[in-house]
Amino acid sequence: MARIDFGGVKETVITRKEFPLAKARKVLKKEVIAVIGYGVQGPAQALNMKDNGFKVIVGQSPDIKKDWDRAVADGWVPGKTLFPIAEAVKRGTIIQMLISDAAQRAVWPTIKANLKPGDALYFSHGFSITYKKKTGVVPPKDVDVIMVAPKGSGLNVRRNFLSGAGINSSYAVLQDYTGRAEERCLAVGIAIGSGYLFPTTFPHETNSDLVGERGVLMGCLAGVMEAQYDELRRHGHSPSEAFNETVEELTQSLIRLVDENGMDWMYSNCSVTAQRGALDWKPKFKKAVAPVFKDLYKRVSTGQEAEHVIMTCGGKDYQKVLAKELGLMRNSEMWRAGAAVRALRPKEKAKIVSKSTKGLGGRKA
Repeated sequence: MARIDFGGVKETVITRKEFPLAKARKVLKKEVIAVIGYGVQGPAQALNMKDNGFKVIVGQSPDIKKDWDRAVADGWVPGKTLFPIAEAVKRGTIIQMLISDAAQRAVWPTIKANLKPGDALYFSHGFSITYKKKTGVVPPKDVDVIMVAPKGSGLNVRRNFLSGAGINSSYAVLQDYTGRAEERCLAVGIAIGSGYLFPTTFPHETNSDLVGERGVLMGCLAGVMEAQYDELRRHGHSPSEAFNETVEELTQSLIRLVDENGMDWMYSNCSVTAQRGALDWKPKFKKAVAPVFKDLYKRVSTGQEAEHVIMTCGGKDYQKVLAKELGLMRNSEMWRAGAAVRALRPKEKAKIVSKSTKGLGGRKA
């Protein structure tokens, strides 16, 4: 385990150097990992582990034809590596609960009925356990209960694995029945392709995840973008200009500089005018949104957001409601402009590194 200084606070993290893939294979040599659900995280984690040489099977309801057919298309073979959920749980020794939070509540009786003493029950989000009184997901005492939560969508878990970069994950052990829960947990974390693993708890992961998704990662980001786009349009700027100044420059240029060397480095590689304006306006935006984040964390930590998710997402017409909401976003002028801008991007990136980009970490033009 490595002790790393994170902004003056030292944390213990697990890197691939301390827990190499060879060690993970040794720890999981006799295990059969059953990935339950082939929707968002399921395909990425299952394929990554399969590519890394682990024994993996998939449990998916045949009634959800889209996900079953996707699993078949990805090479999982019905009756050999692809099974209905109950059968997959019976065959597995590490049971990965990778179906949605709302679906876990419905499927849990089937999972629980087929668990065996000594199995490991694995989650990639702490929601169902943290809010067990609302979800009914209460693991039996004779299984390990572990979590590895990748800090990214399933799509990027797979993309980063294929590029060799990996994606960082948090991990936690809630229940250690076998005495091997932590090593099983870390081994699976390495098996799915984590860049490094950092410890958390089920409640902390749940709270940080729900706040992040509703905040900077998705909700806040989308809301702030819409506010700026609308203001630019209100003052006569074209859709193309408003979208490029709001979204395109962020996603195609600036955020990549932040990724490489941090926010201050991105600032230092922008014009003086941009630099000065950003430094002056940052405190004003922080002051404006701080009360919103305070309210958000309170709603998450008290379980109000969880209750809303369970009630809303568990409704029989939820998929129709979701499709309508996403349709409104997709068909708004801002995101229709975005579709047009993406269509105009060059299909192939130039392979020559220009002199002007070498100072920015040698980025390709």
